[in-house]
Amino acid sequence: MSDQATVLTVDEAAAILRIGRSAAYAAVKAGEIPSIKVGRRLLVPVCRLRALLEGADDGEGQAP
Repeated sequence: MSDQATVLTVDEAAAILRIGRSAAYAAVKAGEIPSIKVGRRLLVPVCRLRALLEGADDGEGQAP
């Protein structure tokens, strides 16, 4: 198995996104951050987070 993680905790995803823990859990609950539930744990798949971030570079909010 690879040394690179395939899932992150919500706290780890929050650190990558540079948002607070509460904001990250709220975004997971709202469906803004993709997640899966394994038992009682919420995990963020790295591939889905990466796709979300790559899709965020669509030019919105940039000056003309």
